[in-house]
Amino acid sequence: MSDDELGELAAAAAVVDFAAGATVADYTKPMPDDVWMVRDGRVDLQAGDGTPLDTVEPGGLFGYTPLLTGGGMDFVARTTVPSSLIRLPDAAVRAQFAKPAGLAYLASTAFPAAGSDRAATAPVADAAPVADLVRGDVLVVDPDTSVRDAVVAMTDRHVSYALIRLPDGGIGIFTDRDLRTRVVAAGLSVDVPISAVMSAPARSVTVDMTAEAVLMDMLECGLRHMPVLTARGDVVGVLEDADLLAASARRSFLLRRAIGVAADAAEVQRVGSGVRTLAAELFRNGTKASATSAIVSVVIDSLVRKALSVALVEAGHRADFDASSRERSSGDAFAWLSLGSVARREAMPSSDVDSALSWRDDIDSQGAELRAVAARTHAILDACGLPSDSNGAVASSPRFARSRSQWAAAADGWLDDPLRDRGLILSSLMIDGRVVWGAEDLNSVPAAYRRMRLDHPNALRLQLLNALSDRVRARSLRDVLSRRGGTFDLKNHAVTPLVNLARWGGLVAGVASATTPVRLGAAAGAGAITESDATTLCDVFAMVQRLRMAHQVEQLAAGHTPGDVITMSELSPLNRSLLNDGLREIAAVQRRIRNLTLLPP
Repeated sequence: MSDDELGELAAAAAVVDFAAGATVADYTKPMPDDVWMVRDGRVDLQAGDGTPLDTVEPGGLFGYTPLLTGGGMDFVARTTVPSSLIRLPDAAVRAQFAKPAGLAYLASTAFPAAGSDRAATAPVADAAPVADLVRGDVLVVDPDTSVRDAVVAMTDRHVSYALIRLPDGGIGIFTDRDLRTRVVAAGLSVDVPISAVMSAPARSVTVDMTAEAVLMDMLECGLRHMPVLTARGDVVGVLEDADLLAASARRSFLLRRAIGVAADAAEVQRVGSGVRTLAAELFRNGTKASATSAIVSVVIDSLVRKALSVALVEAGHRADFDASSRERSSGDAFAWLSLGSVARREAMPSSDVDSALSWRDDIDSQGAELRAVAARTHAILDACGLPSDSNGAVASSPRFARSRSQWAAAADGWLDDPLRDRGLILSSLMIDGRVVWGAEDLNSVPAAYRRMRLDHPNALRLQLLNALSDRVRARSLRDVLSRRGGTFDLKNHAVTPLVNLARWGGLVAGVASATTPVRLGAAAGAGAITESDATTLCDVFAMVQRLRMAHQVEQLAAGHTPGDVITMSELSPLNRSLLNDGLREIAAVQRRIRNLTLLPP
């Protein structure tokens, strides 16, 4: 816009202040004509049912798409914190969007780029290497390029990023988000060099990584752009979230962002209630069960961190950090550990929340206070529809909340005598533990088990005996005699035997916390099981997880609480055959392992 045009727009605009939680505009009703820009604060765009659609930060616009299309977009704009917004009159905005520069802006932001060959309705193959997904020329600019020239190039290329080659050979990145938050909101001139407002070094991935692994990395770090490099460091392309997921599945990023900006327990509970819905939408839109589980696990991690930060503030502690990030300072006094399926990134809609606390030895006197914070955290999560573990594996319990040295001593005791203090059960839970808040070194149990094969062979043998004790069968003798299919618990009688076998195999290989497929692969590499058996068990695990997810998504659609008990006769003939074959494969691997290790029947 020219200076005169900017002056006219400014003269007709108005600054309006809103309190936190105020409705700025309701686009589900007769159309408001004004377009809004966030000057400071934050605005959530929510569907009519309260589902988060997007978050608009300083410099961001909203309201122009309904204005231009002339139809309702079925969303409500609400502030999440006290905010100051600029109201732009519709006539002036319409005039600007009718000009070439305005149309170019719409082409790069409001609507898909013409000729774009990105997937819009289905996810990519999760196991595909990312080298197969990147396409088109990469936009690379020099560090002294002005922001103005970089944005012009971004608009011409219909991309939302620019890479910057650094003098040391590394790369930086500048995105549309940086333009809003680091230039517009900061009041900087667009003539500043891009090196002053870029993110450097840019987080990147290599060409051999799978789409699923990259998606998890992007989601956990809150990134929407990921440069893809060769082993030599050459840039071959930039992945965006749209390259990895269908448009509907991008709600996982938006939900995680909404969790990060939630202001209090009530807001956390409102936003967090969408986790199960997210799982159902991901799976229905073609995302594999394994990828759906991993995405849901990452979102649950974000929800746990936010609930914990709210509980800390309520208890009078400081929590002035970005709750969407798992990075914490080295001075952290305690660590929060996720246990169970969430820790393994294998969460289902039915999953509950297992947890543990570990704190520095010098604050052991504050243990009771920390357990109270943990109890409040779980109360917030319960209200989100994420119940605490029914067996009491929660950080508010003294058994699961100890100092670092107490955990280390407990681990040594369990290795010396796994039957003491329920050591076999507790160690199995804690070995899965993954830090989602605090310093990694406060999680002392997995490290104690990494040399289990060499230092504690008898304890490892008991882990195997425990894994082989799980009975795998689809039908009981009564079912056979009565010629009925009966019911079957997919978790207890199929997933648990697999998870326990994989945990033992991982311990043989010196691998503690990891996903079930990673543990099986490590077990094969260490010679605990054959490559063929590892592949078979991974295939069976994926099949059972798919059956679980499909069953639980159907239960959610019917308004029921999701669970793992299925009626065999209600399975399709194909799924019933696959399940029976899978169970036979698990039992066969158990027999082979028993024979190889010379264990008694």
